[in-house]
Amino acid sequence: MQVKIDTKQKFHAITIIEPVLSANMTAELDECLLPLLQNDVKNVVLIVKDINEMDEAAGECLLKIQQTFYEQGASFVICELQPQVEEMLEKAEILELMNVTPTESEAWDIVQLEEIERDLLGGE
Repeated sequence: MQVKIDTKQKFHAITIIEPVLSANMTAELDECLLPLLQNDVKNVVLIVKDINEMDEAAGECLLKIQQTFYEQGASFVICELQPQVEEMLEKAEILELMNVTPTESEAWDIVQLEEIERDLLGGE
């Protein structure tokens, strides 16, 4: 699986450069994303604009990865879903559980807000 990783101050912007994200790619996805939780910069913005087709198992894997990030006190935001992928996730009743934004800029805003929220709740 081809990915492009761009590390910013507060998050990693990871672009999946594949037209299809299928169940047999989910192990690679785990290997690529989960080790980032060990870094100082743990938050991930996953850019999926190049993915035109995704199967339900891959969507469930993304949801599981997102849950792992939140359990570890890190943000995981998916952005730039293609309409057909969004529709598949909606039909599978996965979309409403995912942290999804239309643009990378909005994803960055979510990461910043969640960082502030964690700082405030951690200080109590």
